[in-house]
Amino acid sequence: MALSHGLFQDAKVLKHTPIAPHVAWFRDAAPYINAHRDRTFVIAFGGEAALQPGFATLLHDIAILQTLGVRLVLVHGARPQIEERLRDKGAEIRYVNGLRITDEQALRAVKEAAGSLRVEIEALLSMGLANTPMSGVRVRVSSGNFVTARPLGVRDGVDYQHTGEVRRVDTEGLRRHLQSGEMVLLPPMGYSPTGEIFNLSAEDVAVAAAIALKADKLIFFSDPEELRDEEHIPITHLTADQAQAQLQGQRPIPEELALHLRSAITACRQGVARVHIVDRRQDGALLMELYTREGAGTLVTGERYERLRPARIEDVGGILELIQPLEAQGILVRRSREQLELEIERFAVIEQDGMILACAALYPFVEEQVGELACVAVHTDYRGAGRAETLAEYLEAQARAMGISRLFVLTTRTAHWFRERGFEAGNLEDLPISRRQMYNYQRNSKIFIKPLPAARRKPG
Repeated sequence: MALSHGLFQDAKVLKHTPIAPHVAWFRDAAPYINAHRDRTFVIAFGGEAALQPGFATLLHDIAILQTLGVRLVLVHGARPQIEERLRDKGAEIRYVNGLRITDEQALRAVKEAAGSLRVEIEALLSMGLANTPMSGVRVRVSSGNFVTARPLGVRDGVDYQHTGEVRRVDTEGLRRHLQSGEMVLLPPMGYSPTGEIFNLSAEDVAVAAAIALKADKLIFFSDPEELRDEEHIPITHLTADQAQAQLQGQRPIPEELALHLRSAITACRQGVARVHIVDRRQDGALLMELYTREGAGTLVTGERYERLRPARIEDVGGILELIQPLEAQGILVRRSREQLELEIERFAVIEQDGMILACAALYPFVEEQVGELACVAVHTDYRGAGRAETLAEYLEAQARAMGISRLFVLTTRTAHWFRERGFEAGNLEDLPISRRQMYNYQRNSKIFIKPLPAARRKPG
């Protein structure tokens, strides 16, 4: 009895003894630690973060995630570092529509800045000093040619030269490094199959990597501009649709925050479960956002439900809304509503909750056993997740079923994409006579042709 009484007294003492704040925090964080273990996070920050006094601390907090079992892809920008090098050389800094025109001198500055910053990041992640969060930690960092890029080309008469956009991400290579316990570092650069180097937006690289990896989280470090409602109360959680409404609303949103919101919408609508926007200047904001109930940033979430199906007459409005911006840019040939209504049976669409996300059309020339793949378009917020390829494969299967042996396309901007999918350069003479007569010499579209194997028949 005396022993029981003693235990009871100890329990009362424990119950009334104040809990140290760090103990309470650790207990509260435990569910999040378990939930995040073996998850894949893509974290992005601009080159401005590397210039702030707390950059080493920020990287050490990222390293803590690694020690807690999170698989990390780190994407960094380098805009201020690039511009500093250009100013030192007296070079002109040129932007059009928010995009850098990367000439030869600017490309050299990009390579120097990205290389230097990568070394700095790796050095900070290699620290092991006592009395720091990195004490006893061994973080292995990998970097490489994981991003394939293509040139932006000439747009509205402007040649962006070595400025590019993401074509694809080496998902298998990234996963191999992540599964071996390495942190992957992606610079704002990409490479073409012909050995060219392109200057990329770090934001676009992060979004593309998160979508390709089907990441559990995409995290942006941003300037300390909070999204607030009409009563000036910070907004801490949005769905993708609500974020879209905020962008389209009357209240002005700071440029960088608006950029992150657009990226969040794109990522969420392409399968990334959660996107966090965190203040890069607030010490410990990353850990608070991920390991506390209150958080310390803005969370954007979304759900995805899609289906591929033949187009219907009621889809005409949605298809027009999808293709008109591309028509205005000269990427697609203009189609009127009347023409679309007459040709709607030629189209296939990918739809989500009544919204047309992507479309493509097949025009058969049955007598010549030739078909045209046309009007391939994907909504800007939903690009990069294979929807165009899914539509192309769907229509190729339809073409084979019709006995079509060759498929051709006419394109002005997307030659690389079709060549990667088995199309080869062709000539005007390769087209059916009726289609040849309709060729628009002013557009000067390139012609690509793909042979189709005959459809397999099931044994009788």
